[in-house]
Amino acid sequence: MALRNESLDRILVITPTYNEAENLAPIIKRLREAVPSAHCLIADDNSPDGTGAIADRMAAEDPAIHVLHRAGKQGLAAAYLAGFAWGLERNYDVLVEMDADGSHQPELLPSLLAALREQDADMVKGSRWMRGGTTDQSRSRELLSRLANIYIQIAMDIPVRDATGGYNAFRASILRKIDLTGVASKGYTFQVDMTRRVLAAGGKVVEVPIYFPDREVGVSKMSGSIIGEALLRTTQWGAQKRWSQVKGVGQKISDEFEKMNSRDSDQ
Repeated sequence: MALRNESLDRILVITPTYNEAENLAPIIKRLREAVPSAHCLIADDNSPDGTGAIADRMAAEDPAIHVLHRAGKQGLAAAYLAGFAWGLERNYDVLVEMDADGSHQPELLPSLLAALREQDADMVKGSRWMRGGTTDQSRSRELLSRLANIYIQIAMDIPVRDATGGYNAFRASILRKIDLTGVASKGYTFQVDMTRRVLAAGGKVVEVPIYFPDREVGVSKMSGSIIGEALLRTTQWGAQKRWSQVKGVGQKISDEFEKMNSRDSDQ
């Protein structure tokens, strides 16, 4: 299959922040060294620890760094959606999700970007749970994530091993085909939602292995409500998909009966 003749040169890495004052400068420095041509958009949710001011100072010193100040803490998903809108309005070719806590290694971004082009993908996911992927998360968190992803694969019938992973690169062209204003999911459910929407839009999703270290500084945003939302929405989406498949089979059977009846009446 011939690769698409589509520019992938203008890259925007979106990094949401809330109280990431200690992590922000080091992670952005690593990003600028790993992919010097990429621009970075720091989407700060009015962090009380001064993260937004640090971002402003960095942007004043580097024209490839941009800052989007948001009114308050609205969550990771809302920050990424705002970043997508910002980047699409400015005609970036590739939009990347990269957290600020260091768990998404900037040095691995070239492999995600290469897969977009070389495998003609619309979305590339950094995967912890495919061959070659590793993590140093606690055993309990690793088990929770692995079980959640197995459940998602079964419930939703999607060919992705790390659907909850948040280190993702998108072609702008596939994001333009998705109704981003209709995305209401939060937390890790947002990553599952974006994956299913890309697939539903006819996009190709590819995974590449990554190393996923746990954060060293700051506090994790994981909570019981995030996990609960993920399980509930995944079950709902899976049920909707299965029901749609059942209706499709039912319609085919009905059509075949009509054809048979039509042939009988002609005879």
